[in-house]
Amino acid sequence: MSPFHTLFLFFAILSLNSLSAQADLEPPPQMDPRLLAISRAPSAGRIEADIRKLAGFGTRHTLSDTLSDTRGIGAARRWIKAGFEKISDDCGGCLEVFYQRSLVPAEGNRRIPEDTWVVNVVAVQRGSRYPNRYVIMSGDIDSRVSDPLDGTSDSPGANDNASGMAGTLEAARVLSQYEFPNSIVYAGLSGEEQGLFGGKHMAEVAKAEGWDIIGVLNNDMIGNIQGIDGVVDNTSFRVFSEPTPATADERLRTWNRFYGGEVDGPSRQLARYIERLTAQYMDNLKAIMIYRLDRFGRGGHHRPFNDEGFPGVRIMETHENYYRQHQDLRTEDGIQYGDVIESVDFDYAAKLTAVNAIALAALAWAPPPPQNLMIGGAVEPSTQLQWESADDPNLAGYKIYWRETTAPQWQYSRFVGRVTEYTLENIIIDNYLFGVAAVGKDGNESVVAYPTSLIPRRRN
Repeated sequence: MSPFHTLFLFFAILSLNSLSAQADLEPPPQMDPRLLAISRAPSAGRIEADIRKLAGFGTRHTLSDTLSDTRGIGAARRWIKAGFEKISDDCGGCLEVFYQRSLVPAEGNRRIPEDTWVVNVVAVQRGSRYPNRYVIMSGDIDSRVSDPLDGTSDSPGANDNASGMAGTLEAARVLSQYEFPNSIVYAGLSGEEQGLFGGKHMAEVAKAEGWDIIGVLNNDMIGNIQGIDGVVDNTSFRVFSEPTPATADERLRTWNRFYGGEVDGPSRQLARYIERLTAQYMDNLKAIMIYRLDRFGRGGHHRPFNDEGFPGVRIMETHENYYRQHQDLRTEDGIQYGDVIESVDFDYAAKLTAVNAIALAALAWAPPPPQNLMIGGAVEPSTQLQWESADDPNLAGYKIYWRETTAPQWQYSRFVGRVTEYTLENIIIDNYLFGVAAVGKDGNESVVAYPTSLIPRRRN
């Protein structure tokens, strides 16, 4: 081969390598048109019909009738199961629908006067590539009045929590029209008002069976826009999340103290993810991140999952009305008490259902997050990040996020391609917090992973 041909071949290979590197750094789409369609798909009319049906069972108290076909929690859960089965029939059997039962003993449980079966209704839309990776949306089946042991009085529970249960059914209707590599679970959880028993059982099953849970979206009251504070607001909602896992060990607590991360646990990253998607795909709707596990001194069905170390958040209305929660139906001093259908705004419930649907879909389409994320850069002019990559055909690459230490949401990002390490030049590690997300070729991202170990120092 002549010197000219050798030189030509050298530059041709160099050019091909350069083009390949540019292709790796070609950013994926910023928006997924499927998510935009999903954001507009939930029907306020269908949600209204489901809320009316659930409220029409009279009471859904955990201790209520289980044999009647028209009244009580037994009738309600059979109707919910039939609803999931109808959705599955319409999508060619895409849902696995079943009951999940646990016997709660009276001993040691002040709101369970006798041994009681708590029954969840579960529908699984199995993922094509990662069937054991789950993103979960839940609503509560049960309702109550003033006395938590009153299983006979009328307790329509229209907002608390027929709204969340109806939203879960509607999300299943919408998303069953698509296929996902990760699994989606739609769950009606029972026993919430008596002590979070349905969620506790499901979380224990998930732990025992080794479920890889991406995140739990617990929907508890998504239909009220008239707050007890006098505010009427249908343009915002709250996302509650714990800062770090309840299962954090001493090593992680030490890491958070010296290297940061005390507000960067998996549940908090899930809340940020929901806030970002809401801003991107929902019109005239704002997600308000609340830096608490739940409302002050109160609880919800994401907590049992958090207790087992799984990421989970509570999604709910911004302005509650306590006259309409846990109340006997009555009028006193001109005030109407009780959780009745007239207090539910169905368009608002549809919007919050849409938030859930786009979050479920984006997470179910996204590639797995980076594993074993490490960081370094002390007393250096730049910050280094290293991680392990998943072998995923949809993976476009990774995106590095960083923010000032007092910022609630990620402020800066850079798509860095299919690499497993990267240096942010002249970004001082002391002044920012960092994370990395996996990005699919369709633009959907994993939840941001936060570093929890240091890059080993190289010996000269």
